Amino acid sequence: MTLSNNLQLQEIDAQTLKQWLEENSVMLVDVREPAEYATEHIPGAKLHPLSKFNPQQIIPETGQKLVLYCQSGNRSAKASRQLLEAGFHSVSHLRGGIPTWKNASYPIEKNENAPISLFRQVQIVAGSLVLIGTVLGTFVSANFLLLSGFVGAGLVFAGATNTCAMGMLLSKLPYNQQAGKS
Repeated sequence: MTLSNNLQLQEIDAQTLKQWLEENSVMLVDVREPAEYATEHIPGAKLHPLSKFNPQQIIPETGQKLVLYCQSGNRSAKASRQLLEAGFHSVSHLRGGIPTWKNASYPIEKNENAPISLFRQVQIVAGSLVLIGTVLGTFVSANFLLLSGFVGAGLVFAGATNTCAMGMLLSKLPYNQQAGKS
């Protein structure tokens, strides 16, 4: 994808990234949140979460290609655009995110002591709120059913927009913030 005459956002596949990593010709940036990075990441990746992304902190060595990745490719595409707008001339991101890397059976660094994924945290909190709203709505007051409806509407909105407010809130919890710090 070309944004202007001299600015390029390139999507690459896992095989290309693997080759560049083996050649030591790439600066790899993970733009997921600290808890996601702590759970698993591509070896050699540097963490720069999109929620706190600052293009001035990205400084590849001379001659290195710059590649970003996330879970699906959406956040890395957004961060790539920020880099291009900040003056970078060529930025790549991994098409399909970390699942494409894993599907190619390439190595992943895992931390078994990392907090559970944000996705699972959202499932636990949303499920608990729906259950509580349903139980209280049945035994205390029908008004509590609004809680279940509100959570359901939030999940539909999250799915339709690929933006999860609950996930963003949970990512700010202290144990999720400290997870990516070494």
